[in-house]
Amino acid sequence: MDLRKLKTLIDLVAESGIAELEITEGEGKVRIVKFSQANQPVAYQPVPMAAAPMAAAPAASPASVEVPVEAGHHVKAPMVGTFYRASGPSAAPFVEVGQAVKEGDPLCIIEAMKLLNEIEADKSGVIKEILVQNGEPVEYGQPLFVIA
Repeated sequence: MDLRKLKTLIDLVAESGIAELEITEGEGKVRIVKFSQANQPVAYQPVPMAAAPMAAAPAASPASVEVPVEAGHHVKAPMVGTFYRASGPSAAPFVEVGQAVKEGDPLCIIEAMKLLNEIEADKSGVIKEILVQNGEPVEYGQPLFVIA
């Protein structure tokens, strides 16, 4: 599928009430999903096409992610996904505000494409602030914790 056709499909989804569009053309397949949350940018998720090159989908600009002014070391999301503070719904959170952590201690889980990825502290210190609510979607590079 050529880039002009792909751009047209992305614009169609962005401007319409369609939440998801999937197109199969030959052996290639493209899936565009619109995530619309209050004050959030529209995101597109391409599905890799077999035997055909595909251009990267537009990414959210760094200016669209709120960066806290809180002083300290920010632990940032290494991927896009859903943020979870605990290993399960009935489990205790990995960390709380005021808790001391060592480098390598688990802080949270980010679920991406049905895979649970444990995020570890990249610095020792005390959790000063938790910047994301349980179950919220997070973007790549979004600050999750402040460690002092």
